[in-house]
Amino acid sequence: MPATFKDYYAVLGVPRDASEADIKKAFRNLARKYHPDVAKDEPGAEDKFKEINEAQEVLGDPEKRKKYDLLGADWEHGSQRTEAQPGMEEDVHFGGTGFSDFFEQYFSGGSRYGFPGAAAGSAGGGGPQKRRGGDVEGDLLVSLEEAMQGTVRSITMQTVNRMTGQTQTNSFQVRIPPGAADGRRIRVPGQGEAGHGGAEAGDLYLRVRHAAHPDFATRGPDLLHDLDIAPWEAVLGADVVVPTLDGTVKLRIPPLAENGLVMRVRGRGLPKGKSGERGDFLVTLQVRLPETVTAEERVLWEQLRDGSTFNPRAAK
Repeated sequence: MPATFKDYYAVLGVPRDASEADIKKAFRNLARKYHPDVAKDEPGAEDKFKEINEAQEVLGDPEKRKKYDLLGADWEHGSQRTEAQPGMEEDVHFGGTGFSDFFEQYFSGGSRYGFPGAAAGSAGGGGPQKRRGGDVEGDLLVSLEEAMQGTVRSITMQTVNRMTGQTQTNSFQVRIPPGAADGRRIRVPGQGEAGHGGAEAGDLYLRVRHAAHPDFATRGPDLLHDLDIAPWEAVLGADVVVPTLDGTVKLRIPPLAENGLVMRVRGRGLPKGKSGERGDFLVTLQVRLPETVTAEERVLWEQLRDGSTFNPRAAK
């Protein structure tokens, strides 16, 4: 099953020389448009959101973007993950993980084709050697909403024997527990490479990858959010209602809050296992300036300038 090339620049609608800032802006605009909570009734929105995430995963990472650009028109002859695992006897293709075959072939975070199994001795009398099947790894795209609540994902795994060309397809469900952290590996017993000589099959390990969100990021169990505030809110302080993954919180910005100040709301992050505890909600203040000012606003800024004793360049 050959992978289909993905033009990630076209997916995000940016030129190949787009800056990191342009890529981030394009992703956020598209992610807000196609996020499942926003585009519930729009056909194909969920698939589009996954495609946007995949493009951001590659183009938003300098190393992955460099590798992607080097593939170019000769992408079909680039390095294959199967070449890095010569002991494996099967090619593996996933369905339901949220990532395309093209991404998994070139950019999967782990060893997609896993590890060859170990021999377990012969079956006596020179019979066929028993050998446990190799373990297989793959990436699993999980939205932050799924990571918060937990969910069950239907996965299909197609294995193609390199020697015989025989294809086998397995379908199964994987439980993603509440609070599944980015990078966590979920073990699915017996869904790896088939064993030999009556030995057991290997296991499947799915690595959780948090889908990029237009408003939030994660660090372990903590939920991160950048909050844009006006200059007068930074100086005077303000009460601001801030969205989280499960409702809103009221944040009291203190007077004279500096740009980049991180404010912590305890217990509003992702769940921490079965304890019932949760991580924190960390809000970073970003003081924004207006892009344009009216004539009346300019007069007010000039009055502030002329009446203020503040000098940012004065010796401290």
